[in-house]
Amino acid sequence: MSAPTTGTDRDGTEGTEGTDGAGTRPAGTHRAKARPAAALDFDKLFAARLHAARVRPYLATALFALHTVASRQVPTMAVDRHWRCYVSPGFVDRTPVEELAGVWVHEVSHLLRDHHGRGDRVARERGLTGPGERLRMNIAADCEINDDVYGEGLVQPEGVLTPEYLGLPTGQLMEDYLRRFTLGALTQDLVWLDCGSGADGLERAWDLGPDGAHGLSAQEQDAVRFRVAQGINGRPGSAPAGWRRWAEEAFHPPQPWRELLGAAVRSAASGAGAGEDYSYARPSRRSAAVPGAVLPSLRRRPPRVCVVIDTSGSVSDTELGSALLEVAAIARAVGGRSDMVSVVPCDAAARIVHPLCSGEGIPLIGGGGTDLRAGFAKALGSGARPDVIVALTDGQTDWPATRPPCRTVVGLFHRNARSGWSEDDPEYVPDSPPAWARVVTIGSGHGTR
Repeated sequence: MSAPTTGTDRDGTEGTEGTDGAGTRPAGTHRAKARPAAALDFDKLFAARLHAARVRPYLATALFALHTVASRQVPTMAVDRHWRCYVSPGFVDRTPVEELAGVWVHEVSHLLRDHHGRGDRVARERGLTGPGERLRMNIAADCEINDDVYGEGLVQPEGVLTPEYLGLPTGQLMEDYLRRFTLGALTQDLVWLDCGSGADGLERAWDLGPDGAHGLSAQEQDAVRFRVAQGINGRPGSAPAGWRRWAEEAFHPPQPWRELLGAAVRSAASGAGAGEDYSYARPSRRSAAVPGAVLPSLRRRPPRVCVVIDTSGSVSDTELGSALLEVAAIARAVGGRSDMVSVVPCDAAARIVHPLCSGEGIPLIGGGGTDLRAGFAKALGSGARPDVIVALTDGQTDWPATRPPCRTVVGLFHRNARSGWSEDDPEYVPDSPPAWARVVTIGSGHGTR
């Protein structure tokens, strides 16, 4: 969202010429009579919403599900977690319809992407308290959505907050951005920013609350999200990558084990030596001690990750579909560099190494027995050596006898041991993954080791 322009106080009333920043003249000077605040121009506001729905038809259900509330307490427009949109009359008066349409899309994006629920979870998990941390969440949430809101019929206002403004990469999630910046010189002009409790989960003074009129129930909110996701999946080519990713996860909600897997990959990829190499692009400072010689410097690069997927007969189609979702999550966990992620389908023999372009384009061929040792060998012997190997398997396999020369994460598809592992051998119990691998159980409430 862009900053509110001058000429109107934060409460939406119009200031008078010669006033100070608080809207009052210095003592001893004549005070002009304030003009009455204008009423909210619903015709202009709803014309902007109609324009937003025309250029973003997959969001139309959500845009028209929002209930509008006039409020002179909000700086521009803001939403609460119950799908009410609070609007400053002064902001509507001074903002062109084309820019208002972008703000509509911006605000409804907070709600569709559950920034309020995610903000609450992040606050609990990371111990983030106080208005400063909630402002950081609002900024991070804006960075997540603003890099694909504008263009294609929506005007980008001057001064809109984007990841590039903070020197951050595009295409990441709120949780990722929160790790990458703190409040400081670049954010000191953003203290006005307030998209409401719908952006970070913290209730505001103007919120009507859960018992207020025209709020959506949790079931109604889910229905709206489902309809929007259907529209995006029905015409995937018309939506930006961020919305396509959201729609995919709306049908396959993130589970605790997915967050654990992403954390395990990030931890492995950030370890000493991972993603580091020598480069002459920036000479080492030690070159000054060796006259006539140019020494390379050690530079970090995005880590290479190879995903070995168990395609044996004991792995179900549902689990293979889940594996493809994990591949996409792994690419996000290493900064969105899909060119640094490769996939090796493997049953008793390893298949070719596939570069990650699109999860749907990876053929998961297999169906026989399982021997992931071949998959590990293929991962280590094809092209540049990976910094991390991720093995997605049900665990019914032999494991390499020696530790690979890189970090290893094993994602185990959940199995109920009481149902038996093998009809042919009731006594069979697969070996546990080696101690040198970090293990995440997929599809259950279990954690890592």
